[in-house]
Amino acid sequence: MPLSLRLAPSPTALAPGTGGFGPSRKQCRIPYSGVAATRIGLCSLDNGKRGDSSVVVRCSLETVNVSVGQVTEVDKDTFWPIVNAAGEKIVVLDMYTQWCGPCKVIAPKYKALSEKYDDVVFLKLDCNPDNRPLAKELGIRVVPTFKILKDNKVVKEVTGAKYDDLVAAIETARSSAASG
Repeated sequence: MPLSLRLAPSPTALAPGTGGFGPSRKQCRIPYSGVAATRIGLCSLDNGKRGDSSVVVRCSLETVNVSVGQVTEVDKDTFWPIVNAAGEKIVVLDMYTQWCGPCKVIAPKYKALSEKYDDVVFLKLDCNPDNRPLAKELGIRVVPTFKILKDNKVVKEVTGAKYDDLVAAIETARSSAASG
């Protein structure tokens, strides 16, 4: 069952005692999805019973849909909440720019990988001026750069449009996750 995450505005996210909370971390399990999430910042989890596999993280952000089997565009505001909600799942982030030729060449192959690995969350970040703080935080030097995260930490990095290296890094992360 695929994980679907929607970030949606919440008028209660900032109101104490109404589902919002301060800048503390709290580990919780998202019901009916088998996914662990870390609550952080001014977000709250709508963990009511759902008939589908959707998870709603309420933040003061726009709505972003994340599903396993597709590539989701993130920005500096949506990246960490999505990574936190992914819990124990492997997250692969493609850091690219609009003007990068090699980024355009590997994009369809990256999309195909997202359809192949249904246990991995695939994200992409346009390293434009608006997202520069996140790109700097993640230590990007060249594009494309692929960051593979497990438990909110970067465990592998592939620089350049090196498809075989990216596949090997994903396989390594998946096998260490399965054995760990």
